[in-house]
Amino acid sequence: MRQFGKALSTASALVLSFALLAGCGPRKEAEAPTKGELNLYTARHYDADLELYKAFTKATGIKVNRLEMGPDQLIERMKAEGDASPADVILTSDAGALWRAEQAGLFQPIQSAVLNEKIPAGLRDPQNEWFGFSRRARVIAYDKAKVKPEEVATYEALAEPRFKGKVCVRSSDNVYNLSLMSALIERWGQDKALAWAKGVVANMARPPQGGDIEQIKAIGAGVCDVALTNTYYYLRLVASADAGDKAVVEKVTLAFPNLDGHGTHVNISGGGVARYAPHKDAAVKFLEFLSTDEAQEIFAGANHEYPAVPSVKPPALVAQYSNFTADPMPVTVYGERQAEAQAVFDKAGWR
Repeated sequence: MRQFGKALSTASALVLSFALLAGCGPRKEAEAPTKGELNLYTARHYDADLELYKAFTKATGIKVNRLEMGPDQLIERMKAEGDASPADVILTSDAGALWRAEQAGLFQPIQSAVLNEKIPAGLRDPQNEWFGFSRRARVIAYDKAKVKPEEVATYEALAEPRFKGKVCVRSSDNVYNLSLMSALIERWGQDKALAWAKGVVANMARPPQGGDIEQIKAIGAGVCDVALTNTYYYLRLVASADAGDKAVVEKVTLAFPNLDGHGTHVNISGGGVARYAPHKDAAVKFLEFLSTDEAQEIFAGANHEYPAVPSVKPPALVAQYSNFTADPMPVTVYGERQAEAQAVFDKAGWR
């Protein structure tokens, strides 16, 4: 269900492909009667999101037709589809990716008293084109036997000589790293951010590779002592019943570094209504549903993210890793400074 196959050239063919996808598989007796449909383009690659779609359909009777792909693929596909695009809602991880979609003209502004009330201003677009529905912190994973907590209390620590040959990271064009660098530039300025990036490059245990879980597991395997990761990836390992994952968690834990005295860098996952949404009312209902207590608890419980709605408390596992100060920087900064961030990485030699 995750891929349509070859790109389709007409609006009727695009809609047909959604209809075919939506019809796959037997209908369960517990499903709500269909009261409309919603075409969702998502760059969130989490199986846990299926719980969100099921809950939305149960609450509204609106069927969700899902197309999943990477954020850059999603943007290019929608640009090619133009006003023939069947997309109603766009979801993606990271404010930087949302900003890219916004700059490509893929969203439309909406007016929703529900979203304006529930989603803090710093977690949404000022023009109401997109909204954050979950939060994640970019933190430092470290080997408990080799590193003291006070040695990883700041992001600057990763560039210090203490960690020469002991840092694992993923590539510089990863949007999570781009957003972190954007925040560093915002707080420090380009010169200090560049010096930091050069220091991290000098400290790398290996060339950048893999995703966040691979960085954590590399610490467990003794390849490095410290690494950057998003919190929910580590919490997946904590929640896992796999013996190998449990062994990694026994060895590795998280530090929540302070960014220039303001707290830990926090990003979002979110979405908005597509510019040419054929089912706009259903799209707005879907976004508003994502701000409900039920949906916020699914984000936190099923994928170990932090709720975006302040009144919603995280479940026990996530709550264990919630005792930190979040940098209040508006997430729009991460997109606005993205080009600068990539330029700094390139100049530092961070591949």
